[in-house]
Amino acid sequence: MFYFLSQYVLEQSAGTVWEDRLSPLRLFGYLTFRSAGAAITALLLSLWLGPKVIAMLKHWRFGQDYLDKAEEGGGLTARVISKKGVPTMGGVLIITVFYLTALLWTRWNELVELTLMAVLVLAGLGFYDDYAKITRQNNLGAKSHIKLWVQGLLALAIGIILWQMPQRKALITEVMVPFYKNALPLGLFWSAAVGLTLTVLTIVGSSNAVNLTDGLDGLAIGCTTIVAVVFLVLTYISGNKNYSEYLFWPYVPGAGELTVICAALIGAGLGFLWFNCHPAQVFMGDTGSLALGGALGVIAVLIHQPLVLLIAGGVFVAEALSVILQRGWFKYTKRRYGVGERIFLMAPLHHHFEKLGWYESQVVTRFFILCVLCAVAALSTLKLR
Repeated sequence: MFYFLSQYVLEQSAGTVWEDRLSPLRLFGYLTFRSAGAAITALLLSLWLGPKVIAMLKHWRFGQDYLDKAEEGGGLTARVISKKGVPTMGGVLIITVFYLTALLWTRWNELVELTLMAVLVLAGLGFYDDYAKITRQNNLGAKSHIKLWVQGLLALAIGIILWQMPQRKALITEVMVPFYKNALPLGLFWSAAVGLTLTVLTIVGSSNAVNLTDGLDGLAIGCTTIVAVVFLVLTYISGNKNYSEYLFWPYVPGAGELTVICAALIGAGLGFLWFNCHPAQVFMGDTGSLALGGALGVIAVLIHQPLVLLIAGGVFVAEALSVILQRGWFKYTKRRYGVGERIFLMAPLHHHFEKLGWYESQVVTRFFILCVLCAVAALSTLKLR
């Protein structure tokens, strides 16, 4: 809105005495200025609305009045504060701030619209899941197959939309690999099939991986913010023809506006972390985690770098793999030997370290360090090609 409003005012003032006086409005035409404005706006809105949203959630009794799965399992000797009674569905704060900021600072195009559509759908799915848990007062929310169907259909729809757009078709029909300059040489049919499959796996996988990581105070939102910083850089380069040509990076017209989206995500994430750090005053719930993970996945697809997300989100990948391996091995050994065995003391992975006696703050801080290392590795793909 700010961009279009500033352009309108500048056009109307052209050739008048107000032209020089209103010249500072040209700043709204610069992507870097709008990105900085989005980050600051989202942060300040989060800090202002945070106490109000937390009070509202408490008033409506949208709280976790049951033990989480880790506490149900027991053995968390280093956890001194129970999470029972802490309000959840704090993702409402993140998504509200994110949307308001995007409306104010972005220059809308189809890439921005697809990202915001995905966030809205996944936030709605997460809200339904959280509400089901709260009303039932247990860990059983929406059926897992329902969530997977919604996520899968959304991701497939995004892939088909991009495939049907002549100027965006290459995002699906060409597959980019980290540390390699050119797209994989696939045939016409196979490129579309692989591209659509990769799109679905990226969006669904990212959404669920962030959801699985959301188990300790500040962990999911902190890692999400770090990964968003990586894509802040990557989207800016993808939307800048000179930089992308210099770095042999795929140029995606209009992708620069996703930089503003990433900045809004960073600001909203930092603002939420203010209230979500240990001991947490509020949890994001599936309302936030499914939407944030989906946003990262969509952005990765829209700049032609879904596989880079595997590197940048290494912590999310490890968390998701720990659950897959734990369940798979347990089912296999139970079928084979009659008794299920575990690889980890508890999955997702952060609970394994809690079981080892690590304090919650230790786990979170060390995972942040690992996430930063993964972020550096992802950024290195810009030059090592």
